[in-house]
Amino acid sequence: MSPDRAHYDAVRSRGYARICGVDEAGRGPLAGPVVCAAVILRATSIPVGLNDSKALSSVRRERMLNALLETAEISISVIEPPEIDELNILWASMVGMSRAVRDLRADFALIDGNRLPPDLHCDGEAIVKGDAKSLSIAAASIVAKVTRDRLMVDADRRYPGYGLAQHKGYPTRAHMAAIERLGPTPIHRWSFAPVRNAQR
Repeated sequence: MSPDRAHYDAVRSRGYARICGVDEAGRGPLAGPVVCAAVILRATSIPVGLNDSKALSSVRRERMLNALLETAEISISVIEPPEIDELNILWASMVGMSRAVRDLRADFALIDGNRLPPDLHCDGEAIVKGDAKSLSIAAASIVAKVTRDRLMVDADRRYPGYGLAQHKGYPTRAHMAAIERLGPTPIHRWSFAPVRNAQR
């Protein structure tokens, strides 16, 4: 399945003008932020090859982000680990998506997942596996993924020894061993059991 414009066109036919796709990256990692992105595509200049971020190589994702920066309206919300620990990861993701939509001033949001943020500032629709169905959500998935990957490469320079540039904070065997050996950093999510248990 490749993403298409069907959802966008259906919403557009109902009179909405500023329709954004929304997705997040980083719900599962033990370290680093969750990054949420909202993207309004320009119908006349959708980048060729736009697809779900998971279907693209890292090189193609970078190229696609550059194309989107030239042709689309983009808003990014970064929720850092302290706020994730305070809210829990689900609600942190919801807050981040709502902030991204608000900053873009969209009037309708196509959101990847099975629920809408409770404080969404416009009408919306949740679409399960939306990044594989909607071009707008696929664009948001690329923006969120590449942005977060770049942040984790930067974090790797600040906190060497954890391999953050490689695993991006996900609970790989190497990452778990580094936490046991070095202890958690300030960008680890202390509310996540593997991080919390490493301090015992």
